[in-house]
Amino acid sequence: MATNHFHDQYEIYYLLEGERYYFIKDCPYRIGKGDIVFIDKYELHKTGDAGLPGHERILINFDDRFLDCSHLPMLSGPFQAKLRRLTLTEGHRERMEALLYDMLQEANAGQPGSGLLLQAQLSRLLVICARLMQNEDAGAFEYESPSHQKMAEVVAYLNTVFAEPVSLESVAKAHFVSPSYLSRTFKKVTGFSFVEYVNTVRIKEAQRLLRETGWKVTRIAEQVGFENIGHFGRVFKAISRTHPLDYRRAHAAVEKAGK
Repeated sequence: MATNHFHDQYEIYYLLEGERYYFIKDCPYRIGKGDIVFIDKYELHKTGDAGLPGHERILINFDDRFLDCSHLPMLSGPFQAKLRRLTLTEGHRERMEALLYDMLQEANAGQPGSGLLLQAQLSRLLVICARLMQNEDAGAFEYESPSHQKMAEVVAYLNTVFAEPVSLESVAKAHFVSPSYLSRTFKKVTGFSFVEYVNTVRIKEAQRLLRETGWKVTRIAEQVGFENIGHFGRVFKAISRTHPLDYRRAHAAVEKAGK
């Protein structure tokens, strides 16, 4: 995952072998063998190297058209939980991997009724994980280090003030660290440079406004913190791989097709 990453699908990430860092929303996690991670749609996330060579994982992506979580609170629960990492015991790990391999075989077979069976298997996976996560103590989460906790605080702060004028220097001062320390540690913990993160959060919000409002692009650019419409357009295209109006039209077409 080499680029800034968020999308309109739910994501389930299961690590079979190795170790990884996983940054989700405003929290950094160290992921180990047998860990399963849940990422909500439109949620900023990124994986990174944890220092060990090689890893193997299974990814599942699906959207509301495949499994309507809005009407099934228990199935959507893992994607809205405070902690997004579930560490499985050996017994649960064997059960989960058997289910995941069954799903992979079904997806690759392409037999009649595969979609229906995959929906049932995915529902089963989510119910199992939701039950296990109900027993998880959200207060038991421990940061990898004080620097990880500090960067989580910085990210949470940026997620609330991104539309305001922000700079590396001002944020460093507000959190009692030097700009050089913030720049270096922010990149190490989140996988993003400071500017990359701020721009990505702004563009993610711009996409939401393009989907959910009829506002003009100039108003949206101002609303998310861009003073120059040309700069907004360049950053939007670099992150979204399309222009703002094209993004709005494409999303409207998808919404119309889904009705």
